[in-house]
Amino acid sequence: MKKKRIAVLASGSGTNLQRVIDHTCCGHINGTVALVISDRKEAFAMKRALNYGVKSLYIGKGNFPDPELRRDEIINELKTHEIDLIVLAGYLSILDDEFIKTYENRIINTHPSLIPSFCGMGFYGMKVHKAVYDYGVKVTGATVHFVNEIPDGGPVILQESVEVTYKDTPETIQEKVLEIEHRLLPKAIELFCDDRLKIDGRRVEII
Repeated sequence: MKKKRIAVLASGSGTNLQRVIDHTCCGHINGTVALVISDRKEAFAMKRALNYGVKSLYIGKGNFPDPELRRDEIINELKTHEIDLIVLAGYLSILDDEFIKTYENRIINTHPSLIPSFCGMGFYGMKVHKAVYDYGVKVTGATVHFVNEIPDGGPVILQESVEVTYKDTPETIQEKVLEIEHRLLPKAIELFCDDRLKIDGRRVEII
């Protein structure tokens, strides 16, 4: 089976990107990270890409202030590099409907909660874990899902839960959930690259 070409979009330190690179390099994923794009010029994710010889590009408000031109530039680069799968790894920019339609069912995102709880507009990063803590839930976790036009609203691929104890803080919750993300995201990418994900409406079957 031909290897899938993967693009990772990231805004921050790129710990999830690192896991994806590690799993492709050791052969656990039938794919290769061909491109990294960041909307933040100084994102450490770009340096991680450079360390592995992966092309990285800054495409953000600084060099493409017009959102439509920015979108078109990203799509142009994805097409130039013949990308099969787009992975959002801590990417904080919202993708518009045209972008999502162009790559329908080929964009995967990880979210640090059990969707549909604590998700959607405004729920990202530590804000999610603070909301989990404030609400007092006993269980949280991570979700990997396909991306559609609704923020955090696409079909769920994988989920895993973790207990929230009384002694937990938003910071310790974040640590627990990040461990799960680091497992689930490479696994979801592996399934995609092996053509083992079948989408039926909102449901995703692993075949």
